[in-house]
Amino acid sequence: MAKNLMRAVQYKKYGGGVDDLKHVEVPIPSPKKDEVLIKVEAASINPIDWKIQNGIARPFLPRKFPHIPGTDVAGEIVQVGSGVKNFRAGDKVVALLGNGGALAEYALAKEVSTVPRPPEVSALEAAALPIAGLAAHQSLTLHAGLKLDGTGPQLNVLVTAASGGVGTYVVQLAKLANAHVTATCGARNMDLVRRLGADEVLDYKTPEGKALTSPSGRKYDIIIHCTTNIPWSTFAANLTPKGKVVDTTPGLGNMMSAAMKKITCSKKKLVVVLTDPKKENLDYLVKLVKAGKLKPVIDSKHPLSKVGEAWGKSMDGHATGKIIVEP
Repeated sequence: MAKNLMRAVQYKKYGGGVDDLKHVEVPIPSPKKDEVLIKVEAASINPIDWKIQNGIARPFLPRKFPHIPGTDVAGEIVQVGSGVKNFRAGDKVVALLGNGGALAEYALAKEVSTVPRPPEVSALEAAALPIAGLAAHQSLTLHAGLKLDGTGPQLNVLVTAASGGVGTYVVQLAKLANAHVTATCGARNMDLVRRLGADEVLDYKTPEGKALTSPSGRKYDIIIHCTTNIPWSTFAANLTPKGKVVDTTPGLGNMMSAAMKKITCSKKKLVVVLTDPKKENLDYLVKLVKAGKLKPVIDSKHPLSKVGEAWGKSMDGHATGKIIVEP
């Protein structure tokens, strides 16, 4: 490889899926005033990555092509911009990249979206945190009002797709908030979800799982919805009178549904989560991992040279936890 070039993965248009991912050599980028350059040790793939490739954000966040995808990255800082105050070369960090770039040997991150990574937290664990961890954290705290220090009232929480990237974090964080957690997942992952702390686990393919019926007959104060294609009528039948559904799956349809729920007379609500890259939230999650209170669940690891396998696995929708790519 020529000096000042790096290996990366790009796509050049919307659509195309795995077949449009191309391995290239491109110049190593230089950090702007407020940026750090990270030598990537691990990155993770999220469904939003291939949804962006499919054009979900096209109306309001059009991509510039060619585009290097990926938002979650952990690694070591090798260069800092002139205005960066809190980091220096050699620091181990985890970052959420606003404009992609994680699927490469080097990536640029804004200082305001970068947090330190202590030695107790591996690059693999850290890369699994940003998008999924923040979605879980903000769903429970910002939208559902739970207190993760356990000082709030005990609420009944349902987590759908609890063995997925977001769901595995929701289960663990909800238990920190002293919630009673009912979870749905596939039969093969029921024991895992119980180990993460769920009090009741439903196989989503059974009649009870499809109906979201709590084995103990509980109605849910909060439903954290981490999948698709469950009708509002099913949620409404299981909610308390003032219950709330927090939907972590971005899409135009559920945004419209949430808007419609706001103009109806029902006290039952639907809220759609748009993850906010809050540095303090990401730092909090890293510290939970360090303390052993939060465990990232890793589905699989893939070398950058075989990124298509990782991308396809995410598109398939049946990963258990997070999918990691390592340069």
